[in-house]
Amino acid sequence: MSDLFADGAISIHGARENNLKDVSIDIPKHQTTVFAGLSGSGKSSLVFDTMAAVSRRELNETFPSFTQQYLPKYGQPEFDSIDHLPVAIVVEQKPIGRNSRSTLATYTGIYSVLRLMFSRIGKPWVGYSEWFSFNLPQGMCPECQGLGYVDDVDESQLIDPNKSLNEGAMTFTGFQPGTWRWREYGNSGLFDLDKKIKDYSKEEYDLFMHAPRQKLKNPPAQWARTALYEGLVPRMLRSVIHSASGRHHEAALSKIVTRKPCPVCHGTRLNQDALKGKIEGKNIAEVSDMDLVNVLNFLDSISDPKAKTMVRELRSKIQALVDIGLGYLSLGRGTDTLSGGEAQRIKIAKYLTSSLSDLVYVLDEPSVGLHPHDIQLITKSLNKLKNHGNTVVIVDHNPAIISGADYVVEIGPKAGKGGGRVTFKGTYPELLKSDTITGKMLREPLSFRESRKPTSWLSVENVNSHNLHDVSAKIPQGVMTVVSGPAGSGKSTLVHAFKQEVSDQDYVDLSQDSVGINIRSTPATYLNILNPLRKLFSKANDGVSTQLFSYNGKGACPRCKGKGVMITEMAFMDPVVQVCELCHGKRYSQEALQYKYHGKDISEVLNMSISDTLDFFKDVPAIYKKVSLLDQVGLGYLNLSQAMTTLSGGEVQRVKLAMELDHTGSIYFLDEPTTGLHLNDTKRLIELFEGLVNKGNTLILIEHNLKLISQADWLVDMGPDAGKYGGQVCFEGTPKDSMNDPESRTGVALKSEVEKAE
Repeated sequence: MSDLFADGAISIHGARENNLKDVSIDIPKHQTTVFAGLSGSGKSSLVFDTMAAVSRRELNETFPSFTQQYLPKYGQPEFDSIDHLPVAIVVEQKPIGRNSRSTLATYTGIYSVLRLMFSRIGKPWVGYSEWFSFNLPQGMCPECQGLGYVDDVDESQLIDPNKSLNEGAMTFTGFQPGTWRWREYGNSGLFDLDKKIKDYSKEEYDLFMHAPRQKLKNPPAQWARTALYEGLVPRMLRSVIHSASGRHHEAALSKIVTRKPCPVCHGTRLNQDALKGKIEGKNIAEVSDMDLVNVLNFLDSISDPKAKTMVRELRSKIQALVDIGLGYLSLGRGTDTLSGGEAQRIKIAKYLTSSLSDLVYVLDEPSVGLHPHDIQLITKSLNKLKNHGNTVVIVDHNPAIISGADYVVEIGPKAGKGGGRVTFKGTYPELLKSDTITGKMLREPLSFRESRKPTSWLSVENVNSHNLHDVSAKIPQGVMTVVSGPAGSGKSTLVHAFKQEVSDQDYVDLSQDSVGINIRSTPATYLNILNPLRKLFSKANDGVSTQLFSYNGKGACPRCKGKGVMITEMAFMDPVVQVCELCHGKRYSQEALQYKYHGKDISEVLNMSISDTLDFFKDVPAIYKKVSLLDQVGLGYLNLSQAMTTLSGGEVQRVKLAMELDHTGSIYFLDEPTTGLHLNDTKRLIELFEGLVNKGNTLILIEHNLKLISQADWLVDMGPDAGKYGGQVCFEGTPKDSMNDPESRTGVALKSEVEKAE
């Protein structure tokens, strides 16, 4: 153990951020330390909100005041002192932007170097590097504006020609009479609102359907002064089909839009001039189409001395991506098609080429979205970072990540108020022998369930999409099925095909996309319990106004106006944020806080965790029933007033699941529901899924968690690898039988887990 601390330690003293109980801990330098413990126990409060926040904050303070105003702001955590703290690099779980103009090459900076190289040594000379950019006017294809595809819109699906605008001629969601989108046509003064579309003249129809964006001459009074008029088809393309909101209308849009490669650039995104410049017989689009392994071969063939430094830079960036298992991706791959696991690894690969050392790399659940096979590659890459003389600190629940650590710290023993203490520190073998909750769960051997009999079968035939070519598969109904396989092997594409197969049935789609939340959303607002809560307080206090119990209304603290903090702007320096001296951060006025319900004021109730509220509201069915739903899906550690924007993708998905627990005979689709869950919480989730199956529902899950897979009735294993090296069904059958099939990556992982325990 002492050898672990041979290079010293990062020493944290008296950390009290969020639920931490005066925690002091040493983290060994130049080693890999994993922080484990229940969700909500305080791991992130210690690692991200204290250690990483202090490092980033103090680094920012080394810059001149003028520069600091442009840097991200980090809060001042509650702690006594931190010694020997290196500069922190935080690798978060945020997904890469879903922009249709962003590719693997543009996101990683590879495309900028590639463009420069083509502008310097490409023959014939075409122009400067911007002439090779599909996101700039000089390089983009004029037909598709650099997107590489064009969309054909079926106009007959957008309108009902037998109706007038007043009767609802525009049929797409959001364009009904009276809506703001409808008013863009109804208030324009260009059309007779009672005239049926089929009676429009050719000019009227073209103006209604195809007119480009334009300012109106002499518009009527109700037309907004700055508004532009635009025909229905270009309006749909711009603001629905090509925007982020298009994802919410995917099913409806599939009937209206046919997407096909651009007939002019054939999907290359670039104009004809840019495609003339070649290196070793290849233009920049052909290089972007290669997978990364082949790009390395292409770079090896370049001998022009002018390209030497550019080739070296490209090789190093691309080799890092290949080493982390992403060699199957092409440079032109859109970031909007990458899986969560691929996105996470791209971020890690970015740092593998760095010459800096003596940093602390802080990672938030690098195992998310990864098959056990992929986790071995991640572990190798993290060891490389460590061997470059860095310290690696990881927050993760995955047994494979925990077992690869030099040092393990468990925070607990419970979540929320019952957590915030160090319950274990030591090596992995010591953790296995310990009496902590993580130690006990890691010792539990893997067992398989007796498979239940399906009620019927769902099947898809000859699926051709992304990397699936002529794939057929079947899934049993009335039981639980897991679709597994390495990241990028085609799991989501296969599940999407099943969704389309049952699109006319009652199915529940629980993806990890956000739940339509904003910065003011909290579990209390999402569950809709604020009104009944205010009524309880009013009733318990002789009918005082319910408005008094709203910090956005009458009950707001007069000093901070219900914010809980006072913010003083300091020109070019950080604003000074202080807890309000009048309400001490409670947000409410003294008048509101004098009223109690069961001995607690409104602020104290809103600061309770979901678990704590169960006992408190046991006699109030309207509230109890709703909070117990969140507790059932393992979110008992969330605070009633926590901002919903702080939830991870897995938590968001479980919030949605909580609202959908009352179905019988439905099909549930879930995407990695165990994301961010401790082994103990995973166990609870499995019990919840059992209950749903017992009610006659079908569960179809994309999942890598071996514990959950062992409890499924059926397994469809995709692979063998990712991208063009995957896209096949490697195994269909019971999880137990997959252990006898060497072609099944998941079967191999299950077998190794079972053998480990023996």
